[in-house]
Amino acid sequence: MSTLILLSATGLGLAALYFLVASGLSLIFGLMDVLNFAHGAFVAVGGYAAWTVADHVAGGFGLGLALIAAVASGAALAALTELLIIRPLYARPLDQVLATVGLGLAIPALLQAIWGADPRTWALPGWLAGTVSLLGAHIPTVRFVLIAAALALLGGLRLLLARTRAGLVVRAGVENREMVAALGIDVHRAFTGVFALGGAAAGLAGLLDGLYQGSISPGDGTSLLIFAFVVVVLGRMGSLTGTAVASAAVGLVQQFANYLSPNLGDESVVILLAAVLLLRRRDLKGRLA
Repeated sequence: MSTLILLSATGLGLAALYFLVASGLSLIFGLMDVLNFAHGAFVAVGGYAAWTVADHVAGGFGLGLALIAAVASGAALAALTELLIIRPLYARPLDQVLATVGLGLAIPALLQAIWGADPRTWALPGWLAGTVSLLGAHIPTVRFVLIAAALALLGGLRLLLARTRAGLVVRAGVENREMVAALGIDVHRAFTGVFALGGAAAGLAGLLDGLYQGSISPGDGTSLLIFAFVVVVLGRMGSLTGTAVASAAVGLVQQFANYLSPNLGDESVVILLAAVLLLRRRDLKGRLA
C-alpha cells in the first residue's frame, strides 16, 4: 500500500511539473496559434535565475526571492520573444517555427557558456528537504509543493480568462482582431501579455524542476519540453483542463512504468500518445461516416 501511495504521489508531482510547462504552451497556441519551440529555453532561464539568487541568499527568504526571479525572468524573456521575434511573423507560421527552434537551441548554449555544462546543485531549506508521512509512505515535501503550484496555476488561469476584462480582451482579439482594434483596444499588448504569462509559468517550472531534481543543467528545459508537447497533444491544443488531465495521465503512467522497469517510462508515454491519436482518428472517421 505504501508503495502505491509513494508512486502515485511521485507521479502526480511529475505531472504537476509537466503541467507547469505545458500550460504556457497550450495557452499561447490556443489563444494565438503560435507553436513556441523556445518554451523550454524559458524554463531553463527561470531555473538558472532562481538558482543564482538562491545561491547568494540562503534560507526561506532566498527561496522567496528565487521564486520572484524565476517568474520575472521567464515573463521578461517571453515578452521580448513576442515583441522582437513573433510579432513580425504572425502571418508566417513556418518562419515562427524556425525562429523559435533557433532560439530554443541558442539560449541553452548561452547558459552553458555562462554557467558550464555541469549540473548546479540546489541546497533546499530544511522544511522543504523533509518528507511527509501519508498512509505509511514517506513522500518528499517538494512533491506537494509542485502539486499545489500546478493547482493554483490552473485555477488562476481559468479565472483570468473567464472572469476578467483582460481575459475577455484576449479571447475577443483572437476571434476578431480588427474589430477589437477598432474599439481602441491594443490587441498587440494583450498578446504580449499572454506570452509573458506563459513565460512566467515556464520560469516557475524551471524553479520547481530544480527543487524536484535537486539540481539544474542547461538541457533541462529541452527535455521537459518534449513531454510538455506530448501532454498538450493528448489534452488537445488550447484546453487547460485537458492539459491538466493529460499531465496527470502522463506523469502516473511514466512513474508506474518506471517502477516495473527503469527504461519503460518514456516508452510507455509514446505508446499512450500513439493509442490516443489512433482512437481519435477512428472517432473522427466514425463521425465523418
